[in-house]
Amino acid sequence: MSIKIAFIGAGSLTFTRGLFRDILTVPEFRNARFSFTDINRKYLDMTADLCRKDIADNHLPATVSATTNRRQAIEGADFVISCVRIGGLKAFKTDIEIPLKYGVDQCVGDTLCIGGIMYGQRNIASILEFCRDIREVAKPDCVFLNYANPNAMNTWAANHFGGIQTIGLCHGVMGGHHQITEVIRLLVNNGRKPGDRGYRPVTPDQVDIICAGINHQTWYTRIQYDGRDWTGRMLEGFERHPVYARTEKVRIDMLRRFGYYSTESNGHLSEYVAWYRKRPAEIRNWIDLSSWINGETGGYLRVCTEGRNWFEKTFRENLRAEPRPISPETRGHEHGSYIMEGLKTGRIYRGHFNVVNNGCITNLPDDAIVEVPGYVDHNGINIPRVGDLPLGCAAVCNVSIQVQRLAVQAAVHGDVALLKQAAMLDPLTGAVCDPNEISQMVDEMLIAQAEWLPQYRRALPAASARLSQARRNRTYRGTQKGKGAARITTATVHKRASDWLKAHGARIIPAFTASALQPPVRDLRKLACPVNLAFPTVIKTRPESGSVGFIDVRAIHNKQHGLVFLHTTVQSAKAGAGKLVLGPDGPFKAWVNGKAVACHPDATNPAVPGQYAKSVTWKRGANDVVVAVSSNRGNAWGLYAAAK
Repeated sequence: MSIKIAFIGAGSLTFTRGLFRDILTVPEFRNARFSFTDINRKYLDMTADLCRKDIADNHLPATVSATTNRRQAIEGADFVISCVRIGGLKAFKTDIEIPLKYGVDQCVGDTLCIGGIMYGQRNIASILEFCRDIREVAKPDCVFLNYANPNAMNTWAANHFGGIQTIGLCHGVMGGHHQITEVIRLLVNNGRKPGDRGYRPVTPDQVDIICAGINHQTWYTRIQYDGRDWTGRMLEGFERHPVYARTEKVRIDMLRRFGYYSTESNGHLSEYVAWYRKRPAEIRNWIDLSSWINGETGGYLRVCTEGRNWFEKTFRENLRAEPRPISPETRGHEHGSYIMEGLKTGRIYRGHFNVVNNGCITNLPDDAIVEVPGYVDHNGINIPRVGDLPLGCAAVCNVSIQVQRLAVQAAVHGDVALLKQAAMLDPLTGAVCDPNEISQMVDEMLIAQAEWLPQYRRALPAASARLSQARRNRTYRGTQKGKGAARITTATVHKRASDWLKAHGARIIPAFTASALQPPVRDLRKLACPVNLAFPTVIKTRPESGSVGFIDVRAIHNKQHGLVFLHTTVQSAKAGAGKLVLGPDGPFKAWVNGKAVACHPDATNPAVPGQYAKSVTWKRGANDVVVAVSSNRGNAWGLYAAAK
């Protein structure tokens, strides 16, 4: 079955590749034609190259094309998938940092609160362009799957103003389902552990749920296991859980007060309601810093930034990594591939989808985008009637829906008054800021994000004039200088890699001996392991690098170009498989006991610990390790080295 699948925003790094691999696990889609498009050519090509590697490694007939011409990518498509972030991390940073100047402390900033509202303004302008292209050049029955946040706002705009039936997709319901399964397992076993007599290994497929509401604010209104309803025991179970009692304090408090467990994460939920992030001194009472998703200030911005930097640095190594099999066993849980499979093959799939309500949840507005259970097969996407949500749950959702409605209308029409009304009605923004502060904050964000907000072009001069007048009159309110209640510094690639070494138990190699400077070599691949070469100079780990293990070649060959051989001995208590973990400043080749184990003529500076982890076979006792490091450019000389 030959189908065409277009990804808009395909340069979204790991997400595109993951969903692409899921699709290829469907036997009928093994010859699918993928068309990737993005405005960032660099990330687009990197993602496409990794996906082409997956196709080649698995000997599949599928194809990948990559273009910055969106209409060309969409032309003739059966499915269009949006995973865009308009403005990228540059705009995302303003979603977090400008509100902090007014006291609004967000963890995520991609769904509601002022960050989510402004994110929607940027995305919706583009979403409507995507819809126009789908109407004009895609197949008539093309299905538009939106993964981009703010999911409800984007899906609302596409359905009501774009003229395209659009399904919003998210994995939040599945995450909570797994947590609920763990809680039931704890309650059922009551202290029994795996291996104990009577232990019951409860799994998610044994726990049936009905989850309904709006995206990132869905409620598990019915939870069944082994013929019993467990909904009423969730509070007991979550309070007893050794991890969730610490990491999910906001969700547990909402469960305590409203009676039902809710998606999304603790950090997400904390910024959708008015009560948990409005006083800086109290925020840490409700969050946990073991993971960004539990409530860290600007946590999602931090991990996205670190992830992008790490992806760029390790791209070439990933391109040469061992093949990763594509098979049913490797398929993920994202809804997208299952929806395509159901529509094209008729295999029935049950999931949770974001769709126009149309009476499905009877106490939420019909035009709202709701997240509800549904079924997919040859007949399409079928949504059964849910009925009423519990009154308190519906009230929480209705507040958010009114913010979404105003924000979507503002984005479609470029209406600053509606935009400011949306921000005023947003629970957390309104709890922290007064109307004047909200007005100034919105003006400041419009100006900062002007390049991604074409619909507000005519309104920008007035916004700029209002801000200028406030500064002249000394009535400007965005003067708070704190970094938030729980901000963690964005880690450098160097720090992330050193953490990787520690996490994987690699032992730092503390010292090498170095040869004299050798002439440059045209082709490292032809270089043989040296025999009888003198290694007169001992180079030890730089003291200032702590435990990371940088071997400083610059100390003996400063500003000279060429090639240096480094030698060390790695002791192994027993023979067997292991790892040689290297981070060179430039092109290198490595040998273990005379056998070449790595060669990267195109490796570049700066050095990153853990960048190249090579599988090796250690012999018992002393193992000779030789690394040839060639100068690349500038004064880059050195090597991070560890062994496992």
